[in-house]
Amino acid sequence: MSEWTAACMLDDIEVEGVRRFDVGGRTFAVYRSAEDEVFCTDGLCTHEAVHLSEGLVMDYEIECPKHSGVFDIRTGEAKRLPACVNLRTYPAKLEGGRVLISV
Repeated sequence: MSEWTAACMLDDIEVEGVRRFDVGGRTFAVYRSAEDEVFCTDGLCTHEAVHLSEGLVMDYEIECPKHSGVFDIRTGEAKRLPACVNLRTYPAKLEGGRVLISV
């Protein structure tokens, strides 16, 4: 059985935006799509451990703010170099306006 943790309120994340969430000594990135879907990945770029919460989200992709590597926020797939290692993804859902993640 999964344990869900409240990361933030949906309104805390801009449409096509990202928010940093730290818990248990780990950093996660929580995303909101243009359709108000929510997703969660590891919060640090796999290329140089830069916080993805400072990156740009467009069309289900996050661009790392340091070297412009790109990842799919739904699958964690590395889509553009220099990023070549995929991000880990975690279940995320909306419940009563709250974003819950299972990490």
